[in-house]
Amino acid sequence: MAGPIPELEERATRCAQRLCEADRVLLASHIDADGLTSGAIATQALERASIPVETIFEKQLDDDAIAAIAATEYDTVCFTDFGSGQLDSIAEHEDAGAFTPIIADHHQPADSDTEYHLNPLLFGIDGASELSGAGASYVLARALADVADETGLATDGGTSGATTDTATDARADNRDLAALAVVGAVGDMQASGGKLQGANEKIVAEGVDAGVLETGKDLALYGKQTRPLPKLLEYASDVHIPGISNNEAGALQFLEDLDLELKADGEWRRWSGLTNDEKQTVASALVRKAVSTGVPAGKIDGLVGTAYVLSEEPVGTELRDASEFSTLLNATARYERADVGLGVCLGDREGALEQARTLLRNHRRNLSEGITLITNEGVTHEEHVQWFDAGDRIRETIVGIVAGMAMGNDGVSHSKPIFAFAAKNDEETKVSARGTHNLVRQGLDLSSVMSEASQAVGGDGGGHNVAAGATVPAGEESEFIEHANELVGEQLG
Repeated sequence: MAGPIPELEERATRCAQRLCEADRVLLASHIDADGLTSGAIATQALERASIPVETIFEKQLDDDAIAAIAATEYDTVCFTDFGSGQLDSIAEHEDAGAFTPIIADHHQPADSDTEYHLNPLLFGIDGASELSGAGASYVLARALADVADETGLATDGGTSGATTDTATDARADNRDLAALAVVGAVGDMQASGGKLQGANEKIVAEGVDAGVLETGKDLALYGKQTRPLPKLLEYASDVHIPGISNNEAGALQFLEDLDLELKADGEWRRWSGLTNDEKQTVASALVRKAVSTGVPAGKIDGLVGTAYVLSEEPVGTELRDASEFSTLLNATARYERADVGLGVCLGDREGALEQARTLLRNHRRNLSEGITLITNEGVTHEEHVQWFDAGDRIRETIVGIVAGMAMGNDGVSHSKPIFAFAAKNDEETKVSARGTHNLVRQGLDLSSVMSEASQAVGGDGGGHNVAAGATVPAGEESEFIEHANELVGEQLG
């Protein structure tokens, strides 16, 4: 069966064939939502093809991490959601005979290359907006199902409790994994303009066809599955509506003025529990409120977007909505519990899910405290960039998320990329950069900025045009910003 992305099919098939030749595979993946879903997709695809696999996660795939992988007894290593940017180091170990790498990534590749390298950027597809790491892993998984079937390796075509022919077929060819690929893409901020685009859309279509995804226009607010209605509106930050956003009393009054039964058994209902007519009533009133309070038309359009619903997950849970699912995953591996996030992705709906929810509560508190810190202390504005140094007050694994969420707050501009520093250890500082898709359209490429500016001060970095990261020696932050400011200035003219 043809894969979802024709441009990648030949390369994906070659990678899958090499994996099927392996006696066992070491799978290494990144720790964010995209990395966790990438790893989970590849893990399940390998297991279904009866290929023994050990899965590990790395916060950063640096030279030391690659050397540690090379020192294992594995002859075949599959990298997901990273590896392209580290090909120079990986190639050295490959040339030395340490292992054969298979890479399914979407980040900007380094100068070196390898035979089994699946990356949309090599085929004219934008890895920052059209296909995530999870998407690349999904393409590989689809090819792996075909190759394993042809070679007679596949043994697990069962339905894991499902009884329909659709579910059986979807599991047999790994199309059921499209749901995780969409969670990864949404978590990687690829739903720009309110929906997934490009190659991602083809994966969405396969997920819908497989019965694991539902899509449709809906209110584009975070928390539609789990937040009580007043909190859903109060905490909505993407579109600020005066009198409702960040206003507990205002959000309550807005809802109480509607002629609807918005409570059940004395408790506020959730958006996911409203009927379509009730949703239309609330949404229409919200738009009228936005218009009457002077919210720009372009912002009002942002109140509605495409919802990605995991149809096999229970209504009212974090796992039902792709955005909430991705946030739940971010709350695991970024706090050294990648095993918990992987467990959730692999279907553990008891122990792992409860642990993830506990971590999520802690994650939300840390994000809130981080945003408050930035808002209270402000950022430093250079001519072309803005930045802040959190030191050890914000974890280096979440400082990029905090920076992105703070953009647009008082004193934090949307018209400049933001750079955030956080202490990694006594010798190194983590730098996270976030831009906007509008800035990217004007020429911003944070991947090259982070790569060049970090190398200029003895560090290393890369990523995407809209979001990137680097590690620099402690004490070099000011010089790094000087380089970054100059580079961004050149890009934006």
